[in-house]
Amino acid sequence: MNTKDFVEKDYYKVLGVPKDATEAEIKKAYRKLARENHPDANKGDASAEARFKEISEANDVIGDPKKRKEYDDARALFGNGALFGQGGRAGGPGGGGSFNFDLGDLFGGAQGGAGGGGFGGGGGIGDVFGGLFNRGGGATRTQPRRGQDIESEVTLSFTEAIEGATVPLRMSSQQPCAACSGTGDKNGTPRVCPTCVGTGQVSRGGSGSFSLTDPCVDCKGRGLIAENPCEVCKGSGRAKSSRTMQVRIPAGVSDSQKIRLRGKGAPGERGGQNGDLYVVVHVDDHPVFGRKDDNLTVTVPVSFSEAALGGEIKVPTLGGPAVTLKLPAGTPNGRTMRARGKGAVRKDGTRGDLLVTVEVAVPKELDDKAREALETFREATASEDPRAELFQAAKGA
Repeated sequence: MNTKDFVEKDYYKVLGVPKDATEAEIKKAYRKLARENHPDANKGDASAEARFKEISEANDVIGDPKKRKEYDDARALFGNGALFGQGGRAGGPGGGGSFNFDLGDLFGGAQGGAGGGGFGGGGGIGDVFGGLFNRGGGATRTQPRRGQDIESEVTLSFTEAIEGATVPLRMSSQQPCAACSGTGDKNGTPRVCPTCVGTGQVSRGGSGSFSLTDPCVDCKGRGLIAENPCEVCKGSGRAKSSRTMQVRIPAGVSDSQKIRLRGKGAPGERGGQNGDLYVVVHVDDHPVFGRKDDNLTVTVPVSFSEAALGGEIKVPTLGGPAVTLKLPAGTPNGRTMRARGKGAVRKDGTRGDLLVTVEVAVPKELDDKAREALETFREATASEDPRAELFQAAKGA
C-alpha cells in the first residue's frame, strides 16, 4: 500500500464503524464482514474476494492502535484543507494557496524515501515530512528501508490443518551480502556518494521554503558508492540468501488461506523494520471427513432396520474416540445430526461441531431368512404408498 492510498482511503467507512469506534467495535465489525465476504464462502465471486481484501487492509490499519494513530494524524493533516486544496494541489487554508505541485509527486517522494513502506514502514508522519520538506536548508538523513515481504506455500494434511502444525519452510530473500558485510565494496570501504552527500536522497523542484526529495540515482538511495564493487552483490550490498525456519501454522486453517507472520520476511536496511512473511496454505483431502466452515462433516451408513426402528450408532471423530448418537425411529435417508464440539478449532480456541449425515445402506445380497423377513414386511405395509403425496402434489401444481 502506498502512502497516497494510506491517506485517501476511508477505512472506517470500509468497516462501517464511526471514527471514535473502540477496538472491540472495530474487531467485531471486521469479523462479521470477513465471514460474509470470505472466499471460502463465496466461491468464484471476484467482487467478494476484492471486498475481503479491502476489509483485511482496513483492519490491518485501524485495528492496530499505532497504525490507527498515524492514519488519523495523516487524515487530519491532509483532509482538513490546511495543506491541500481541491484536486490534490498544494494550497493555503481553504484550498486557495499559491503553491503548484502535484499531490502524486509529493507522495511519490514519500514512498521512495521510505522504501515503499508508507507510514507504517518508517517512523510515522513526522519522518515522512522530514524527508519531503527540506525546511532547515541542510541535508536530510537517509530514511530506514523496510525489508521485502516474502511469500511461501505449504501443504498440510487434513488433520494438521485442523489441529495446527509446525512446519519447516525454506525461503529465499535479499539479505546483507555476506561477502562484503553489506557494504557493497569487496574491500569493505565504500565512499560517501558525492551527489547526495551520503543521505541517499536529492532535492528537486519546489519553490520558496519547500524542497522535494527523491532517491539518489547515483547510489540508488544507499548513500554509499563502492569503488571496488563486490563480485557477489555487484555493489548493491544485498545478495540472495536461502534459509530454513520453523513456522507454526495455527489450528483451524482452511485451504488457500493466507497467513501473515509479521517481521518474518527479509531484514530491513539502516534500522528499518523487517518485512512480513505470507504463507499460503494448501490442505489435502481426507478419505472420511470433510469441512464446512468451522464444522467437520462425515457421512455414516446405517441399516434399514436402524433407520426404521431407531437405536444408537457409533460415529468416528477426527483424532479422538468415537461418539455415540441416538438415531430416532423413522430417520429418513440424508438426515443430518450434530455432535457438538467435535469440529475444527476456532480462533477463540473453541471448536465447531461434527455434522453427521445418515445414509441408509441397501444390502446387495440377501440370504433366505432376510429375504423372507422383507417379504413379510412388504406384505404388511402394502396398503401404504410412499409416492402418494408426490403424485398429489404434481397434480396440484
